[in-house]
Amino acid sequence: MAMHFASLWLLVLLAVALRDSCFGASSHSLKYFYTAFSEPSQGQPYFVTVGYVDGQVFVHYDNHTRKKQPQVSWMEKVGKEDHQYWERETQISHQHEGVFKENLETLRNRYNQSEGLHTLQRMYGCELCADGTKEGFEMYGYDGRTFLIFDTETLTWVALVPQAQITQRKLDALPALNQRIKVYLEETCIEWLKKYLSYGKETLQRTEPPEVTVRGKTEVKDGMETHVCRLDGFYPREINASWTRDGEVWKEETFNRSLAPNADGTYHSWLSIQIDPKERGRYRCHVEHDGLQEPLDLALEEPTNSKSNLMFIIIGCVMAVLVLAFLVISVVLVVMKPRIMEFFKRRQDYRAAATTDRGSNSSGRVLFSGRDTDSNSSDQNSTHFGLEVKAPGGTGSSSPTLGMKAG
Repeated sequence: MAMHFASLWLLVLLAVALRDSCFGASSHSLKYFYTAFSEPSQGQPYFVTVGYVDGQVFVHYDNHTRKKQPQVSWMEKVGKEDHQYWERETQISHQHEGVFKENLETLRNRYNQSEGLHTLQRMYGCELCADGTKEGFEMYGYDGRTFLIFDTETLTWVALVPQAQITQRKLDALPALNQRIKVYLEETCIEWLKKYLSYGKETLQRTEPPEVTVRGKTEVKDGMETHVCRLDGFYPREINASWTRDGEVWKEETFNRSLAPNADGTYHSWLSIQIDPKERGRYRCHVEHDGLQEPLDLALEEPTNSKSNLMFIIIGCVMAVLVLAFLVISVVLVVMKPRIMEFFKRRQDYRAAATTDRGSNSSGRVLFSGRDTDSNSSDQNSTHFGLEVKAPGGTGSSSPTLGMKAG
């Protein structure tokens, strides 16, 4: 059970942290994450949506509040310019909530599962790269595993598990709808990203240079020196830091850096290298960041009181990682603990999923409504397929959402 929750939350965390295909301060992203639970514990929501601009939460909705709400001060500007914005976004979220509830029931039946906790996730968004390139993505996950992915090049859906093939084929049979999704991801989404960036430019488009320090120690065993280059307090998160030897990037005997957020929204990182003390003068810690007027090249200094010096550095790095891990685990425990306890009490065994394709037409997408049947008869419209567009276009979070009612 612990692995189930770990995979689910890693899916969200990794999507936020690693999905960007663009780099640089002038590259930006807008992403939305929907999560629905089939049997939430008492007091917990069963439907939650979160929006991110450049990796920072800016809007939130759940079935308890029943309202789309701003999470940053600069989003208040939106409501002042568009008085219907929050009401419109709330209504769209209400529609998504109903669709996801139906979708979970459909998938539970499709997987031939008994009652219990199951999760459905939707992730979509867009990126505006520094060179003007536009990227869009949309995907769905069920019980912590990727279910369906939209291919913006071919305007088709990729089924990652057999149970997704029913939805995939139904969606592939609706080219007009897939074209709408592409337009949203690569055009409408980008337009709203630019609007949000203008509203939050003081925060989102700021630059803060890194504070760079280099410390080292001498290893007792072989006489080699280990040096750590620490970078702290920089924004945006994109940074180029490396060790150089005689002016050239040097990767031997180096340890890859980590990158993590600070509480104030900035980031910190570090990297280490092991060298022969006789060659200390040949090495530099090279740092490039948009907050710097020019690149930094810090020389390595002779270690002093080496053991305690590096010990403090290592302790600091370890503590930073532990603090980040604690924050993530705390969030997971607060949200998931009631469900975890409930599952351990139940100890239910789920029957193995078994899906059969009836004919060459079966397909399916996560927003599922309608019976899981395969038919190409001319009178089958989108309602029979259960592929009804639930959200009108025109707002930052309104990529077309489809439904699949259980039948």
